[in-house]
Amino acid sequence: MGSLSGIGIAAAAAPEVAEQRAAPRYTSLIRSAKLVCGQGEFICVIRDVSAVGISLRTFHALPADTAISLELQNGETYEITETRREGCEASYRFDRPVAVERLIRESWNFPKRQMRLNIALPFTLSSLTESGKAVSSNLSQQGAQVECDAVFAIDQTLRVTGNYFPETRAKVRWRKEANYGLVFENTFSLREFALMAAAVQCPAMLQDSANLS
Repeated sequence: MGSLSGIGIAAAAAPEVAEQRAAPRYTSLIRSAKLVCGQGEFICVIRDVSAVGISLRTFHALPADTAISLELQNGETYEITETRREGCEASYRFDRPVAVERLIRESWNFPKRQMRLNIALPFTLSSLTESGKAVSSNLSQQGAQVECDAVFAIDQTLRVTGNYFPETRAKVRWRKEANYGLVFENTFSLREFALMAAAVQCPAMLQDSANLS
């Protein structure tokens, strides 16, 4: 973003960056999370954190939006403002100091599950006798919730295909009217998941990341 490189903004941000660097850091913290902004929801990896700020890395170019939040796997969200970026890595300050121990421990009010992205991804679901168009309402490395115009049974194995989605097989875990919960036979790596999400929501991020490398 060109505005971030301006001398005036850089000078104004300098005290905040110095404060962020001075706070105690937990450099061994490596954890997946997601960035949520107007461009969509994108997977990131938290590298280190303090009470005033956080640094992270994405698998593609960073979002350009200035209004952005960080969401942990347990659903907790933190409003953040970018202070530095270099390639696919960036540092952000929290809008208010956070309880670092709480963030690190990532307390859970519900059973722990993998990061989910609320994105609409088109699929085709097929069995030996039935085929239908589907679209996801949320997606994880291990499965998806979809709405489909075809009727399938619980525990039925389906073939899943799509333009942005490598062909795989999935089992129907639950069904409610036209909504289905699918579990993939093959779990996607975090990188595969992140790149797929970017391709659907903001393909330019993949091109930008190629230019950064």
